[in-house]
Amino acid sequence: MIRIDHPDDPRIAGFRDIRERDLTGRQGLFVAEGEVVLNVLTSPQSLCRPVALLLDQKRAEGLSDLIARVPEDAPVYLAEQLILDSIAGFHLHRGILALGEKPPVQSLDLCLGALGPDAVVVAACGIGNHDNMGGVFRNAAAFGAGAVLLDDRCCDPFYRKAIRVSVGAVLRTPMATGLDALAMVEGLKAAGFEVLALTPGASESLEEAPRGGRVAIVLGPEGPGL
Repeated sequence: MIRIDHPDDPRIAGFRDIRERDLTGRQGLFVAEGEVVLNVLTSPQSLCRPVALLLDQKRAEGLSDLIARVPEDAPVYLAEQLILDSIAGFHLHRGILALGEKPPVQSLDLCLGALGPDAVVVAACGIGNHDNMGGVFRNAAAFGAGAVLLDDRCCDPFYRKAIRVSVGAVLRTPMATGLDALAMVEGLKAAGFEVLALTPGASESLEEAPRGGRVAIVLGPEGPGL
C-alpha cells in the first residue's frame, strides 16, 4: 500500500477531478465507487481488470479481503479524507475509488455466439440517462440475461453513476456496444432470437408471450421510446 500525502501526487492522476473527466472519458478506463462495486470488480465474475485503488486510509483494514484480490501490479493508494476529497473534486463519503480497465470490445456476432439455446438478452436503443442505463444492467442481471446490447445512441455504461446504480452488474455482464439499431435487430433474428418490444399499445400481453428459446427484449428511452 502506498500513502498519498498531497492531491497533486502524479501517481493518482487517473483519479483527479472525477466529475469533469467523467464527461470526457478515460481512454479505455473507468472509475468505480463504493465497496459493493469494488467487490464485483475484484471478483472472478468480473470482465474488467482493476488498475489501481484509492482508499480512505481508515477503511483499509476493513477492506483487507478485497484488497487481497487485487492483482499485484495494481497499486493500492491510501490517503486521508481531506486529501481524497481534493483529489476527487467532491466529498467522497464512501472513501473507496477504483480505476478499472474496460473489457475488449465485442462484435454482435461474437457476443450472441457465446450464448445458449434458451438465452435472454436485452437490446437497448437510445438510453441516454445514466441512472436508467444502470437500472437496465441491474435488472438484466437480476433476471439472468446473458448479454446487454447497446445501440450507438446509448450513453456509456461505464460512466461512474451507471456502474453504481447497476450495483456493479455493468462490470460482469457481456455486452456489445455502438451498434446500429436496425442492424442489431436483424442480427438478433439471424441468430435465432425472437425479438420482443414492450409498449402499452400492444394487443398481446407479456404473460401471453411464448416461453423458451432465444429471446431478446428491446428497450428504449422513457419519452419517445418503448
